[in-house]
Amino acid sequence: MLADRLLQHVLSFSLKDVQLPKGVGVLDPFNGPNADEVRRIVTLFHSKYYSDEKPRVLMLGINPGRLGAGSTGLSFTDTKRCESDLGIPVHGLRTHEPSSDFFYRMIRAAGGAEAFYREVYVHAICPLGFVKDGPQGKHINLNYYDDKALEEAVTPFVENWLRMLVACGMRTDVVYCIGTGKNAAYFTKLNERLQVFDSIIALEHPRYIMQYKAKQLAVYVRKYVDALAVG
Repeated sequence: MLADRLLQHVLSFSLKDVQLPKGVGVLDPFNGPNADEVRRIVTLFHSKYYSDEKPRVLMLGINPGRLGAGSTGLSFTDTKRCESDLGIPVHGLRTHEPSSDFFYRMIRAAGGAEAFYREVYVHAICPLGFVKDGPQGKHINLNYYDDKALEEAVTPFVENWLRMLVACGMRTDVVYCIGTGKNAAYFTKLNERLQVFDSIIALEHPRYIMQYKAKQLAVYVRKYVDALAVG
């Protein structure tokens, strides 16, 4: 089944052989302090929504952030939406991520979690996230493209991940890129070289929408739903 093939890869991500730039750490919820809970959540999610052989269209974000996929292992899904929309209880941690708020408004508008995930598989172009030291020594999120050396270091890992995704049973006629700026630019250039996907549809990132376009949430929700209908 699709769920089994995906879990084989999703539960075994590793950057141990990748030389990362100095000061950059890996955000890996599958091997962090809540690893057992994250693995339980991710396994339940895949078993619930992907226990079939139907090809899905991919919707790919940037890389996990601390409060979304970095906490639950599920892209654009904080613990609040994991429980309220997916029906998967979370034990031992609580997160609220504005991007997840927007994303699940969109999923509800698209017919709800079951209808949405029957057609779509959501993940990230780089499936592990990154952190660096911020003010007062606290870790802050770092996108793979924020550091050129980091981008170059993880590109082989990203290429392998995309090939594995397609081999698991994903559509290649169209793919949705979440992030119309640097994420879309990187992904477009990468796809030109790999020639995996026929068409890339870029959509504004939920973080950007929630931060700068909050008064137009309904417009962007409709834009996502309409784009999915086209694809």
